[in-house]
Amino acid sequence: MIRRYGEVPGKGQKYRLRPGVYGLLQRGDAVLLTFQEDPLPEYQLPGGGIDAGESAIPALMREVREETGWQITGVRRLGAYRRYTYMPEYDLWAEKLCVIYGARPSLRLGPPTEPGHSAVWVPAAQAVEMLDNEGDRAFAWRHTRF
Repeated sequence: MIRRYGEVPGKGQKYRLRPGVYGLLQRGDAVLLTFQEDPLPEYQLPGGGIDAGESAIPALMREVREETGWQITGVRRLGAYRRYTYMPEYDLWAEKLCVIYGARPSLRLGPPTEPGHSAVWVPAAQAVEMLDNEGDRAFAWRHTRF
């Protein structure tokens, strides 16, 4: 069974399964987060949905590059969780299946290419407090070195 974080699914509300991959990216005692301005300002683990025909690891590498401008190495699966949420940018009620990977940022390729995103390095303990998503916070707490 995969643990659920966040809102309880609404009775009668239909949700579309949306698999996604997210990176807990640590270098030394710092964690690389993405700050997304819209639709609500929030700090997140870099990542997102897996496109049709795409595998998980290439999707993670693409999402991290788009949202932070960094290339990653040493990718390893840490676990997964579910969350039920409304995604206003897609006008979609989603059952998000979030698979979390640990990795090392290895090379900065440039600024983020995803509009409204910026890359932010923060101390690991601070990252746990800054993350807006309860599931992301739980994984950051369990898998970062303070």
